[in-house]
Amino acid sequence: MAKCAFLGLGVMGYPMAGHLAAAGHDVTVFNRTFSKAEAWEKEHGGAAAATPSKAAEGADFVMACVGNDDDLRSVCLGENGAFASMKAGSVFVDHTTVSAAVTRELYAAADSVNVSFVDAPISGGQAGAENGQLSIMCGGDQGAFDRAEPIMQSYSKICRRIGESGAGQMTKMCNQIAIAGLVQGLSEALHFANKAGLDGRAVVEVISQGAAGSWQMANRYETMLDDKFEHGFAVDWMRKDLGICLASADEIAASLPVTALVDQFYKDVQKMGGGRWDTSSLFKRLQSI
Repeated sequence: MAKCAFLGLGVMGYPMAGHLAAAGHDVTVFNRTFSKAEAWEKEHGGAAAATPSKAAEGADFVMACVGNDDDLRSVCLGENGAFASMKAGSVFVDHTTVSAAVTRELYAAADSVNVSFVDAPISGGQAGAENGQLSIMCGGDQGAFDRAEPIMQSYSKICRRIGESGAGQMTKMCNQIAIAGLVQGLSEALHFANKAGLDGRAVVEVISQGAAGSWQMANRYETMLDDKFEHGFAVDWMRKDLGICLASADEIAASLPVTALVDQFYKDVQKMGGGRWDTSSLFKRLQSI
């Protein structure tokens, strides 16, 4: 069992930290809204800290799951940041989806204080976090990953090192690129079925058993048809991620025409007031046209 800190108790971080505690690790949590950290402490035991630095003191592993590049820099390097108090030889594991550029920046900053840094973005949504069934894609030094991987097993169904620092984040971009196209395709199929006067549920029952089947189809078609879009990853966050995808594509000369188009469709959803709707709301956009 290890001494761990977990920074960021959003819809993903809260249950992930809970799985660490349930596995028997000694967990101290930090959240910008301290009352949430106190609520976690009351539910799971462990301890709540008022700053990232306090949470990280003496920890073998510090996990983070925050909002964006700036949030991550803040909990690592800002006033009362974690790096200032982490002990030599400890490992920082970042579960936030951020740019590969900030990952490499923080990898170097961590190395300068004898701390290892593993980028480990996650996929699987809120349900995956709550059920401990996340897919984790990692970048960083092999030795640091080997030490952290048994800890991450408490909330993962697969955890794999893809390559050096930044490789985990680039893999997460592949994940988001694939999801964007899938959700748009599913939305168009359901929209087409609706316009053709077909029973959408009957259509999906048949086509999901063939080559068109996907996780998105199996888990989202019913809520889409029921006009319910409060399940999973929000449009605002997806646009943040797709922005990273498109910026990274420019850097490496990759062509992402479908991703760029779907990003604009999500922008339309935001204009409809759907920034906090889940990503399957692309269907609602089509139904409104």
